[in-house]
Amino acid sequence: QVQLVESGGELVETGASLRLSCVYSGGSNFESYAMGWFRQAPGKEREFVATIDWTGDSTYYGDSVKGRFTISRDNAKNTVYLQMSGLKPEDTAVYYCAADRTPAIREADFRYWGQGVQVTVST
Repeated sequence: QVQLVESGGELVETGASLRLSCVYSGGSNFESYAMGWFRQAPGKEREFVATIDWTGDSTYYGDSVKGRFTISRDNAKNTVYLQMSGLKPEDTAVYYCAADRTPAIREADFRYWGQGVQVTVST
């Protein structure tokens, strides 16, 4: 059974940097899963942030974070990261890690989800 556990969320000021981590555990090798990050702000729908393929060679970002956020993975540690820089108040949201067999950008295409971690960016 796949489990995803996010960490690293906190309250930061505008312009700060922050790195989120998501640790995978389950019966299959971590390398067999593509990973994604999504976020959901209060009163809004869940939004695609970034996705990465099995080896980390291919990544894709949502327009709102492109150039500021970087997704990466360490398959030896069963972990995917989201490095966030130049944070803005509009980045405030619960951030979710997700996994499935192929890279995707739609929420419906990811089978497994973490519980989410809060990121708050103050003005």
